[in-house]
Amino acid sequence: MNDEIKHLVRQHRSSSGLSQGELAKLAGVGKTVIFDIEHGKESVQFDTLRKVLEALNIRFVFQSPLIERQKKTANPPTPLP
Repeated sequence: MNDEIKHLVRQHRSSSGLSQGELAKLAGVGKTVIFDIEHGKESVQFDTLRKVLEALNIRFVFQSPLIERQKKTANPPTPLP
């Protein structure tokens, strides 16, 4: 697990006043999942992580330079008159 993710989850959970068990219940996952994420365990499934992040109102943003480049060439800017 990425250090940034584990710290983000722990910080948001603590700031929200939630225990690991309370967050697990809100996210619909087992309590050990929260422990695993916060301790950087590598085997947490993406879908499970997504549930926990959604419960904490944290969004994943995927960026792809390739896709951005393709969008620009498919929709070139219209010149102003």
